[in-house]
Amino acid sequence: MTTPADVHDVRDPELPGRLLAVERDALVPLLRARSDADFARPVAACPGWTVRDVVAHCAAALTRVVEQRYEEGVFSPAANDRDIAERAGLANGRIVDELERGMTAAGPVIAAAGGALDGIALGEWVHAGDVREAWGEPGAYAGDGLPHALALLARVTRERGLLPLHADLDDADEPLRLGDFAGDRPPARYIGDGPTLVRLCAGRSVDGASYELAGARESELNIFG
Repeated sequence: MTTPADVHDVRDPELPGRLLAVERDALVPLLRARSDADFARPVAACPGWTVRDVVAHCAAALTRVVEQRYEEGVFSPAANDRDIAERAGLANGRIVDELERGMTAAGPVIAAAGGALDGIALGEWVHAGDVREAWGEPGAYAGDGLPHALALLARVTRERGLLPLHADLDDADEPLRLGDFAGDRPPARYIGDGPTLVRLCAGRSVDGASYELAGARESELNIFG
C-alpha cells in the first residue's frame, strides 16, 4: 500500500467520492449475499444497533447529503435514531438499494461542499468496517479503500485542528501526518499498521493489535468522540 506522506495542504475534492465508490463496490455485494438473520446481528462498535441499523443510518446520511437536507440537529444521535426508525418497515434489500444509490451519488455533492462534508465519507467507510467486524469478515477497516481513508483522515484531522500525530505505518511506503502541526504541541508518534490507526482514530477496539503510541492518550485520537 502506498500512502502520501503529507496530504494536508491541498484538498482533493474527489477523494471522498473515490472512497465511497471503492467501498460501494466491495460492501454492497457482501450485504446482498447475507441473510435477514445476519442483518439482525449486534454491532459492538455501535452499542444498541444491529447491522441493519448501521446500514440504515449510513443510507439515510448519504440520502440527506444527496438531497442536501441539513435541517437543525441533522446527524445528531436523536436524528440518527429517527432515520433508522423511519426505515423500520423496509426490507433489508430496499435499505441496501438506498445505500448503493447514496454511495454512488454523494461524491459530487461532498466535493462541492468545500470540505464541510468530507468526514461523512470517512464515517461511512468506518461503518463498513463495523459491519465486517460484526460478521467476522476479514479486512475490517482495511481493503482497497484504506489508502483513500488514511488520506482523508489526515485531511479531516487537520481541518478540525486535532492533535498532531506522526504515523509510521508498517504497510505504507512513507509516514503520514495527522492533525494540526501548526500549533505548539509536539507531535505524538504512532508506529503500527493502517487499520489499527483507523481503529484508534475512530474509537474502535484495538484489543490484540500490536502498535506503539507515544505522546498522546488513545482517547485523544478519537475523531468521533
